[in-house]
Amino acid sequence: MINAIWLFLVVGSVIVGLFSGNLNAVANSVATSAAEAFKMSLGLTGIMCLWLGMMKIAEKSGLAGKISSTLSPALGRIFPEIPKGHPAFGSISMNFVANMLGIGNAATPLGIRAMHDLQSLNDQKDVASDSMCMFLALNTSSLQLIPAGAIALLAAGGSTNPTSVTFPALLATIASTLAAFFAVRALSRMKTFRNQTF
Repeated sequence: MINAIWLFLVVGSVIVGLFSGNLNAVANSVATSAAEAFKMSLGLTGIMCLWLGMMKIAEKSGLAGKISSTLSPALGRIFPEIPKGHPAFGSISMNFVANMLGIGNAATPLGIRAMHDLQSLNDQKDVASDSMCMFLALNTSSLQLIPAGAIALLAAGGSTNPTSVTFPALLATIASTLAAFFAVRALSRMKTFRNQTF
């Protein structure tokens, strides 16, 4: 499905560019976007290597275990399907902490690691488990105590008070996280959404 969408967008942009006389602009945009995508992927690779290494250090030093044990009572209620002491709790905990601190780039590799750990518990490898759906929803809603990215953008834009976004962001992400949690809980109980292969 996603391939069909991309094909439609590419072909559609070429057709619009052809009929509007902006085909050169479309071609230049393709070249520029490809270069930017390559730079972004290189940057993301570096960040992933760094934070996966930090995660490994946190595991070896016992820090991940301490964070996991601190959050485990709450995480155990949110993810009842995960066995107690499973490494998935450590990955999920570190991802949540990175998101709470507004370090989205750091949260990405930790989220991938958490999904990999959750997939190891999944009996149906071609269907997302309830825990995977819950993690994805909570990760996307992203409760943020410190919206570091938004603060950095406001500061770069010349804002005189870039931290003014902190409290509204906290309220918004609390609401989005609660909405995500209850939506997954409700949908997971509906027969329509169970054992569906997407």
